[in-house]
Amino acid sequence: MGCSKEQKPLVLHYNAPAQHFEEALPLGNGTLGAMVYGGTVTDRISLNDITLWTGEPDRGGEHPDFGKVPALTPWGEAAQWLPQVREALDNEDYRLADELQRKLQGHFSETYQPLGSLEITYPEGEVEDYRRQLDLSEALATIEYKRGGKAFKAEYLVSAPDSVIAIRLSSEAPIEATVRLFSEQPHQTGTDTHCLISDGYTAWHALPGYYQADEHFFFDPSRGIHYRTVVRCDQALAEDGALRISGVKEALILVSNLTSFNGFDKDPVKEGRSYQEAPLRNTGRAAEAGWEELKKRHLKDYQALFNRVSLDLGDTDPAISALPTDQQLLRYAEGEANPELEALYFQYGRYLLIASSRTPGVPANLQGLWNESTNPPWSSNYTVNINLEENYWAAEAAGLPEMHEVLLAFLHNLSRTGTTTARNYYGVEEGWCLAHNSDLWAMTCPVGLGTGDPSWANWNMGGAWLSTHIWEHWLFTRDRAALERDYPVLKGAAQFCLGYLTEKDGELIPSPTTSPENLYRAPDGYLGRTLYGSTSDLAITRECLTDALLAARELGDEEFAARVEAVLPRLRGYHTGADGALQEWYHDWEDWDPRHRHQSHLIGVYPGHQIAAGTPLAQAALQSLEMRGFETTGWSCGWRVNLYARLGDGENAYRMYRRLLRYVSPDGYQGEDARRGGGTYPNLLDAHSPFQIDGNFGGCAGVIEMLVQSTPDEVKALPALPAAWPSGHIRGVRTRTGQTVDLSWKDGKVKKFKLY
Repeated sequence: MGCSKEQKPLVLHYNAPAQHFEEALPLGNGTLGAMVYGGTVTDRISLNDITLWTGEPDRGGEHPDFGKVPALTPWGEAAQWLPQVREALDNEDYRLADELQRKLQGHFSETYQPLGSLEITYPEGEVEDYRRQLDLSEALATIEYKRGGKAFKAEYLVSAPDSVIAIRLSSEAPIEATVRLFSEQPHQTGTDTHCLISDGYTAWHALPGYYQADEHFFFDPSRGIHYRTVVRCDQALAEDGALRISGVKEALILVSNLTSFNGFDKDPVKEGRSYQEAPLRNTGRAAEAGWEELKKRHLKDYQALFNRVSLDLGDTDPAISALPTDQQLLRYAEGEANPELEALYFQYGRYLLIASSRTPGVPANLQGLWNESTNPPWSSNYTVNINLEENYWAAEAAGLPEMHEVLLAFLHNLSRTGTTTARNYYGVEEGWCLAHNSDLWAMTCPVGLGTGDPSWANWNMGGAWLSTHIWEHWLFTRDRAALERDYPVLKGAAQFCLGYLTEKDGELIPSPTTSPENLYRAPDGYLGRTLYGSTSDLAITRECLTDALLAARELGDEEFAARVEAVLPRLRGYHTGADGALQEWYHDWEDWDPRHRHQSHLIGVYPGHQIAAGTPLAQAALQSLEMRGFETTGWSCGWRVNLYARLGDGENAYRMYRRLLRYVSPDGYQGEDARRGGGTYPNLLDAHSPFQIDGNFGGCAGVIEMLVQSTPDEVKALPALPAAWPSGHIRGVRTRTGQTVDLSWKDGKVKKFKLY
């Protein structure tokens, strides 16, 4: 089994082991993750479980930071400061508004944790003909080489049906290897005849690395998430805390893990899931099945998802495609044509989403599934002022609605904690909201501990933005049962928007607002964060209310539909500045950073549906993009691909796609030739930098947006086709009309266009 006859090989391949995380090969089944390094003396496989986080359920006023951090407003008292912030804004006192915003801040999110690593060591010896590869069509990593003239092969997969990581070693010569299990968490490891059994736990509370504190992790063996990892190899014997393989020509190593996480609102110890027997049971059943049966079940499960979509953007010179992927990426960054690499990157995005988004209510985080640090960048949490949304832009169109369902389930959790946040921080009695960050426990409060910069800490439109995914899911799937299930969540987000609006000069605006992470220059030169009626917050409000109105009509909630319908025309509209660009701020102020990575004022273009190509506002949006430039971070590149494509500018969309695929050296590489900045690492993971997975998903969505765009009433073929892709096909992508598209083109013109 493998790729279809129409699909070129989809393989990342390298001629050396990985030295850095950004060179290793990712595998995952949506819960268990592995990064394969492929060493010939020590082969390291780093391990993750998507439910392994620090923390406990959101505790409201009992959160440990209340009462211990002097700058933090006591629980339940934050909302009283909102009228004072609004008064400062009414008086155009932006300094005071920024100061007061810190009174509206709560605690930080918890932190996603690594599970550990598996290390397989072999005797030293001369190696030749080395090849390391990841076949996307099979979700299978393979290492092959010769040692002493004898062929050796290691194959790796992570199975969803069997809940195991499976590694088959096969060799012409007898295998001599030692298998060890390591973890950064407090743990104890014991052995059985053929097994390593490790029991551990995470911190019950953590603070992010960027917050200055004497202590960042708080451990108690009677608290926090607990877990068990089992490593089994029936061809090995346990000895001195390791498994030793000797004298066999084939061995099957199996890894399974389960945590005590039992839901965002359940104490992981007192109400935790029974986690100790399942890993033993999973590895036992997998050992009985054997490699071939495990692989068969894995392929049937995985390919049912992956094989839905095929893409051909043209042929690459065989001499180029034969080169290792990192060398291809380097040459591509210098301007070399490589349409097969461009198509591979698109399919890699789909592969990564399948691998990191199959655990109900636990969506892909900032790093998807793969994290090796106990103190990862930005806690590897859910950052919702763009990043979590971008993770799922491609889900529906790229034929993976099941992966999107994971995010929708998470929204239900957020809507419960977010109801308290809406009331306690903003005095809004109806609906729910979500601020800048969340975590496994569905945290929704604004972050910062009273010291965070309001430009990011106080943004509160995450619930409204994420909820637009509910209507998107309906448009693509026409799944009425799902819409009925999710409508209360969308309605609740819209209710918060309604309750948060204020009136100014006869128009309705949200206040206070920010434009995420960007600053404005006020007339007196002050670099401000807080304002009223930012374009981005208005766009999100309009999108959320519009979606809620359409859903209400679809489901017969006429009372709420009428309520929203009365408000929408009163929302402040878009404005164009003196420079011809779409205004980001209520007033025509200068940006502190005109080339800022965020372009939040363009949400109404994409992923929103408020500004259509060819209109005066679209021209203003294009002017904004031109001013932002092409030098930016990885996820921002992915967003700009989609923005240019939505506006019908295929050449700049393609230029930005090439910019997204600019080679970036591994973070730990210290050579004089190191390349830094935003782009793509050797293993094709997105470089913010550091690694954030959102750019991979944004780039995947961007390819579709260049080739197929849709509204509920129309499907457009080749709306932003670049000259670099004169002929090709894309098949299996889905549209907002509830249909699937097969499209082929030649010499820039549609050759076949079929909707079904």
